[in-house]
Amino acid sequence: MPGRDRFLAAFTALLWGCNFLAIHATLTHFPPLFAGALRFVVIAIPTMLLVPWPKVKLRWLIGYGIGFGTLQFAFLFVGMKAGMPTGLASLVLQASAPFTVLLSAVFLRERLTAWQVAGIVLAVAGMSAIGWQRAEYAALLPLLLTLLGALSWACGNLCLRKAEPQHPLRFTLWMSVVPPLPMWGLSLIFEGPAAQWQSLSTFHLPALAGMAYTAVLGTVVGSGIWSALMRRNPASTVAPFSMLVPVVGLTLAFLLLDERPTVVEIVASAVVVGGVLLGSVRRRRRQDTTMSGCTTSGSTSCGEIRPARMSSA
Repeated sequence: MPGRDRFLAAFTALLWGCNFLAIHATLTHFPPLFAGALRFVVIAIPTMLLVPWPKVKLRWLIGYGIGFGTLQFAFLFVGMKAGMPTGLASLVLQASAPFTVLLSAVFLRERLTAWQVAGIVLAVAGMSAIGWQRAEYAALLPLLLTLLGALSWACGNLCLRKAEPQHPLRFTLWMSVVPPLPMWGLSLIFEGPAAQWQSLSTFHLPALAGMAYTAVLGTVVGSGIWSALMRRNPASTVAPFSMLVPVVGLTLAFLLLDERPTVVEIVASAVVVGGVLLGSVRRRRRQDTTMSGCTTSGSTSCGEIRPARMSSA
């Protein structure tokens, strides 16, 4: 994975870590499912009017919109509204990384190196240590809902890999057309039109600012970069960088929401960072060495070390 892509992946993790504070602000005023629908409406309307079609198969766009857009944020928003602490939510949602690696190996047949597996195991161990420390502050239901959001994100990642969009930003923007109607329908059923109207009829600046951040920086910028990274790198290499998100989320929750991490959590966060770096840097070195050997020998097995890519068929 090139150095530029590692920087972009880390920058996306920073954007998504800040995203959890924005979601916290949004949910202080808007019902969770209705907030999710509004978040994507803000992007969907100008997208349909101004952005060209990304030229991908419709089923993969819908799959990504349902997994990454609809289900991930429905489960996450409801879980946070039900009591999931902001910092802990940023941690638990990153279970999408091992979910993505597992699903990629099973369905996309992406090969994992020993260094990659070791890095992921190390990062998951650090994440688990943080979760063990903070689990006493969250009920079982919010934890399960957030884990379901992580699994939905992983399923969306696989649809993204299958789509292979030539214009990742267009693909991300058009993905936003999928979630509004199903999330609005779920909001009507579980939250009711009265709650929707009440949230729209009153002005709440922090909630509106939070929604603007999640729509523009969290979805358009963050997801656009993520889509590009997933397109030109194996999903199992990009996904572990999402484990940096809880480091940002826990830190900001401590500074701004008074959610205080323990010494174990701080050490475990450093372990997460080390695992992510191990799982990405070592893989690149291995590929570079192998590719060099293939070039000099003219072996036909060079294709084995290339990132797994799906045929357009």
